[in-house]
Amino acid sequence: MVQKPMHITPDEAGTLAGLFYERVQRTPDNLAYRYYDKSSESWKDLNWSQAGAQVARWQAALASENLEPGDRVAIMMANCPEWVMCDQAALANGLVVVPLYTQDRAENVAYILQNAGVKVLVIGNQEHWDSLTPVRDQLGFLNRIVSLEHIDTAGHPDSRLNSLGTWLPDHAELLRVNWDKDALASNVYTSGTTGRPKGVMLSHHNILWNAHRSLEMVECRPDELFLSFLPLSHTLERTAGYYLPMMLGAAVAYNRSIPQLAEDLLTIRPTILISVPRIFERVHNKIQTGMEEKSPV
Repeated sequence: MVQKPMHITPDEAGTLAGLFYERVQRTPDNLAYRYYDKSSESWKDLNWSQAGAQVARWQAALASENLEPGDRVAIMMANCPEWVMCDQAALANGLVVVPLYTQDRAENVAYILQNAGVKVLVIGNQEHWDSLTPVRDQLGFLNRIVSLEHIDTAGHPDSRLNSLGTWLPDHAELLRVNWDKDALASNVYTSGTTGRPKGVMLSHHNILWNAHRSLEMVECRPDELFLSFLPLSHTLERTAGYYLPMMLGAAVAYNRSIPQLAEDLLTIRPTILISVPRIFERVHNKIQTGMEEKSPV
């Protein structure tokens, strides 16, 4: 049998979900994701086969919601493997993903959810649930709200709210469906600094092409380890820190938080960090402040 190369081209992937499926098939035992597990207070690893088994469960759970191809699923979670699992399952089911910033204003989130026509909202934790309190009465159009962690509704239960553990089936089979590569994959909303947030419509091919061209411009190897800290709701991180490593066959570790970034850099020792100028400005300013406050020695 001729072994396929590590790098997956857009034509081989077809769609973003096809990219994930192909990666699972090619390198099932390779490291895919590294994350910090709060319960054990330790770093854990997932290989591609394990990630595929989890995505299959998400696929089955989303399929149980009676959604139609093209329906919208919104993700409001911090960077973690579950962000990827939800995204991949939705894409595989022909759904359109709407990423949300976890720190956005409640009125912005409500507007985006309504404007995009979101049917399912996936959130991370109690903080995200509580942040929606001012606008929760405006979200009657949502069919389902799923939370990664247990939520205390403070005596105001919502029949649409499910915790991930009860929503996901125990087992499922990873499916590959050949959707049109030019079909809508994601609606990414702008920050709204010039009025209401505006949705940018991106197809599977749009995003695959960007990731592929980036790999042609910058030399990266399959043994790279990315450290992901920019929000996955940001298109730069989602493309260059999520789909690009998957296309390459590289692994991604998830930063615990921005205040812990320096510590995680020393622990994880990544070879690639996707960043923006503001981060380097903060580092530079901190060094300059230290030099002014301390002795020259």
